[in-house]
Amino acid sequence: MTDHTTNWPDHLTGDARPLEVGILLFDRHTALDLVGPYTAFVMAGMKVHLVSETLDPVVSDDGGLTMVPTTTFADCPERLDILFVGGGFVDGPMLDPATIAFLADRGETASYITGVCNGTLILAAAGLLDGYRAATHWASRDELAQLGVEVSTERVCIDRNRFSGGGVTAGIDFGLTVIAHTLGEKAAKFAQLVMEYDPKPPFDAGSPRSAGPELVGLRTRLMAEPDAALRNAVTRVLERRAASNSRAVPDGGAGLSASTVNG
Repeated sequence: MTDHTTNWPDHLTGDARPLEVGILLFDRHTALDLVGPYTAFVMAGMKVHLVSETLDPVVSDDGGLTMVPTTTFADCPERLDILFVGGGFVDGPMLDPATIAFLADRGETASYITGVCNGTLILAAAGLLDGYRAATHWASRDELAQLGVEVSTERVCIDRNRFSGGGVTAGIDFGLTVIAHTLGEKAAKFAQLVMEYDPKPPFDAGSPRSAGPELVGLRTRLMAEPDAALRNAVTRVLERRAASNSRAVPDGGAGLSASTVNG
């Protein structure tokens, strides 16, 4: 890979094509999961496509923020440099055949497969994290592990060409890490400066360890319904995998290993 750490990035001077990024949009996404990386990517001169099955607006998980796709699954460039999936209420896209087919297709040729928060569970449902290590939101780690992924507790996890971030705000760190890896440290620092990303949190409550059991318990109670929906989606993904593996074996499943059945 070319070393861009000392020279100004060619793509910002017009001497090279911009990297093509495909960001999956879906209803009930968490806006900051993708807005953070989106902003970093754009500041670094990448060409970002907001991709959904149709061009209909999609609404964030709090119902208050609407985003408009720029392209559809059918019209998205066939060859993406970076395929990115954020999180939110991911049980829908995890079980949506069109979404999974799109990710599996573009994932075959994308240079980098990436995700933030529990968006990595959508990537896992599409089979794009098989044999890889990945991060996710702390509350979704058990579910990601059930899908056969080695779970990382890092804020940004790199495993070969799979890049992933933890929950929500980790998306900015993730985006800058991807930029540094693909375009060089100078481009990443430029994006960080333009965003004035110089975080100094007013409280030390951004993890279960620092927040303590009372706040963790409150989050668990408030998110009981979506957490149950996510667990159900994981179960259905595993059932589909088991059924698919069974159909692939002529004798009806004899000889299947437990690891194969469990994804």
